[in-house]
Amino acid sequence: MSLDIGDGELFTLLGPSGCGKTTLLRLVAGFYPVDAGEIHFGHRRVDGLAPYERNIGMVFQNYALWPHMTVRGNITYGLRLRKLDAAEVERRLATGLAKVNLTGLEERYPGELSGGQQQRVALARALVLNPDILLLDEPLSNLDAKIRVQVRSEIRTLQQELGITTVYVTHDQEEALSLSDRVAVMRDGRVQQVAAPKMLYERPANRFVADFVGTNNFIDGIYKEPAGDHAVVETALGPLRARRATDIPAGERCVLAVRPENLSLEGAGGNVVEGHVRLSSYLGSTLRYEIETAAGLVLRADVRDPWHRDVLAPGRAVRVNFPPSVALMLRDE
Repeated sequence: MSLDIGDGELFTLLGPSGCGKTTLLRLVAGFYPVDAGEIHFGHRRVDGLAPYERNIGMVFQNYALWPHMTVRGNITYGLRLRKLDAAEVERRLATGLAKVNLTGLEERYPGELSGGQQQRVALARALVLNPDILLLDEPLSNLDAKIRVQVRSEIRTLQQELGITTVYVTHDQEEALSLSDRVAVMRDGRVQQVAAPKMLYERPANRFVADFVGTNNFIDGIYKEPAGDHAVVETALGPLRARRATDIPAGERCVLAVRPENLSLEGAGGNVVEGHVRLSSYLGSTLRYEIETAAGLVLRADVRDPWHRDVLAPGRAVRVNFPPSVALMLRDE
C-alpha cells in the first residue's frame, strides 16, 4: 500500500478485524520493523528509527496505564524519561490535564477513574510529549456507547484545536465517518478506497466498501444498455435504471447498491418494486422495514419520523420506489 497523509489531518484506517490496521499503525510507530518500503514524516525518513526517536504520541486500545501510579505519574512518565526539569514537567502536566478536562484528578489512581477518564489520561500522556504525530489504536472500543460518542467528539475537537496530524484505527464505520477528514478502508492488508466520509458513503469504490460502510441493499444484474445519463440493468426484479458506471461495459454482470434511506414506500416514479412487509424494526428516529419481493429478494427500507406514521403489519402489500440517481452500479466482485 501507499498512503499520503496530510499535515494536520485526522486520517482513519477502517476495516474488519485482521485486515492489517493495527499492524500498519505499529509500523508507523516503529514497534514493528518494515520488510520493504519506506515511512516518511515530512521530509524525514523514519523507518530505521526507534519509536522514541520518531516523536510520536500513542494511545493504546487498553489504555496501558500503570495501575500503581497516579494520574500525575502516568501523564508525566514520558516527560521524566526525557529528563525535563521539574517546572517544565509541572507546566506540561497542568496543560495536559486542562486539555482533557481532568484538572483536580491528578492524585487519583486509574482504578478510581471511569473508563472515559482513563482514556483521557492516556490521551493526555501522549499529548504532553508535544508529538509530531498522534496515533490512536481503537481508543474507544472499551467504552459504552454513550461515553464513546462523547469522548470521540472531545478527541475530534482537541485534534482540530491543536492541528496535530493524527492516524486513527477503528473497525466502527460510524466512528470513522464522524471523526475523519479522510478514511482508508482496508481489506486483507490492502487499501480498497481512500476518500472523505461523504464520498466514501455516497460513492463507494466497490461492493466491499459499500457493504462495510453503512447498510446497503444489493441487487445483482446485467448491464443492458445506456439510457441517457442512466443505465438499464436487467435484474430478478425486472429492468431497473441506475447511475451509470463508466468502467462497466454493456453485457457485463454488475450489482446495484441502494441505501435503505433512499427507498420510499410513498409516492411514485423512478424504479418501482412490489413486495410485502416481512418484518418491521423500530429504531427510534427510524422505522426499518424488510420488504420481501416476489423474486425472494429482501429489501430494507428506512422510514423517518415514525412518531407520525402507523406501523405496517407483516404481510402488508407495498410498492417500493427509488430514483435511478441513488442506485449505484458496481462491478460484481
